[in-house]
Amino acid sequence: MPHQNRVTPFSEIEASAARGMWYGNRGCLHNDRGEIVRPFRKDLDRWLICVLDFKGRRRPLLRPGHFTELFFLDEATGFAAGHRPCVECRRNDALRFIKVCGCASARELDARLALERKEPRRIELVEHLPDGAMFTTSEQPTVTLLKWRGALWRWSHFGYSPGPALPESAPVTVLTPALSCDAFSKGYTPHVHPSAGQMLP
Repeated sequence: MPHQNRVTPFSEIEASAARGMWYGNRGCLHNDRGEIVRPFRKDLDRWLICVLDFKGRRRPLLRPGHFTELFFLDEATGFAAGHRPCVECRRNDALRFIKVCGCASARELDARLALERKEPRRIELVEHLPDGAMFTTSEQPTVTLLKWRGALWRWSHFGYSPGPALPESAPVTVLTPALSCDAFSKGYTPHVHPSAGQMLP
C-alpha cells in the first residue's frame, strides 16, 4: 500500500502510488504507526519544497518523532499547497524567491505565507493569473487546473491532461497564494511536470 504522503494543490495529504518530482515537509504530521493525524502544525510556519536528491542523503519514511516526508508532483503543486523553496537544498532558488517576494528573510516569507494559508481563497479572473498558478472553477470545485504556456491543464498525482477551454474573463477560485502568484508575475518560473504541454497538437 502506498504511504499517505502525496500533497495535493489543496494542501491535502493523500496516499498515491505516483512518484512525485519534488520533496518537502511541514513538520511531523504522523503518529508512531506512520498515519497522518494532522495536515499541518500550528506551531510551525516553515513549509518547504525540496529536491529529491541532496548530498546523497537517504531517509527512512515516516519515522516516529521525525518530520513527515512529503512529495509533490511538481514545484507548481508545492506552491499551490502553500510551500516555498528550501534554503538548504535549493539556496539559489530560495534566495531569489525571497527577493522577488519583497521579503527581507526566509522567516518573514514564512510568516506571510502562513497568514495567507489562513485566509479564504480569493476569486480572480483567468486573464489576471500568471503561468504556474493553480485554481478551481465553480462548475468543478474539486478539479484543479494549472495555467501554463497559453493553455489550461488538469492536475493529478500522475501528471497533467488537457483542461477545459475557459474564457479569459472567467472568475475562478485561486489555490496558489497571492504572494507566490506575484513572484511568478515578476519572473520566478516554477518547475512544472513535463506532461503539461506534451499533448497539445
